[in-house]
Amino acid sequence: MTHIAVLGSTNMDLVAYVAKAPQRGETVTGREFRTIPGGKGANQAVAAAHAGSDVSMIGAVGADAFGSQLRTTLELPQALGFARAGGTPMGVDTDHLRTTEGPSGTAHIVVDDEGGNAIVVVPGANATVDHLAPGDEALIAGADALLLQLEIPLAAVLAGAEAARRHGVRTVLTPSPVQPLPPELLASIDLLVPNEHEAAALTGVTDPRDAALALLDQVPEVVVTLGAAGSLYAARGAEPLAVPAPRVTAVDSTGAGDTFVGTLAVALAEGRPMRAALAWASTAASLSVQRAGASSSMPYRSEIDAQAASNTRHTS
Repeated sequence: MTHIAVLGSTNMDLVAYVAKAPQRGETVTGREFRTIPGGKGANQAVAAAHAGSDVSMIGAVGADAFGSQLRTTLELPQALGFARAGGTPMGVDTDHLRTTEGPSGTAHIVVDDEGGNAIVVVPGANATVDHLAPGDEALIAGADALLLQLEIPLAAVLAGAEAARRHGVRTVLTPSPVQPLPPELLASIDLLVPNEHEAAALTGVTDPRDAALALLDQVPEVVVTLGAAGSLYAARGAEPLAVPAPRVTAVDSTGAGDTFVGTLAVALAEGRPMRAALAWASTAASLSVQRAGASSSMPYRSEIDAQAASNTRHTS
């Protein structure tokens, strides 16, 4: 069994569904509102657990009702809807998920009828995660991979990446929300996974292939996600590899990137070749966009395998 550690954010997603997102100064009427556990860190943790890995979450929630709900959602196997081989259900380990005074993080999301979204994140308790707490480094040292994002203070992201590097643990960074990345952080990253907009922002290069190649000056491996077009992998000394995504009708793209990253991390930890790992992760993401919400939309391993087998039959 693989073990994935996640150092990152845990938010409550406050989601409004509308026909068309409002412009500045405009008020529109929504058709539905939901509160859904999320945050890029927690989303990637749930995705990795659904994909079949043991997962540990490092982060913080507030001492409020949202915090209790977020912790429970991660811990309870029925919330994840996943059972390990042998029928023993397990949730995400939250022993390293701190509870702090004040509110939990929230993400205010508007989803339109085309499945697009606009998001405002209020960090709350996530802003207190600016260092590794006692025991965090030992947890990271025992993992097969460490997943990182940028919804917690950069100091903690750097500390986690450097701890992983000291112990030979693979680091995977999702540079979102995008911001300049210090050289000392990039020096400890094994795999960078930006979307095409983040790749352009980091490099000033709009073509995803050229942006990926430019990023290889800073990290050894890059995967640029391209939404419905799939993904592009680049590594030093190798030709770029493009892997298409299954064609589906999107309902809600919230959390699709996190589904991709969490599933990809599990595939790589299991030793799958990169092409196969990317195809499996794209299959998981394509399933997630056909459902509403972030963590609530993430498919289970059995679903990913079944859809991947179906994709293979239809393309052979």
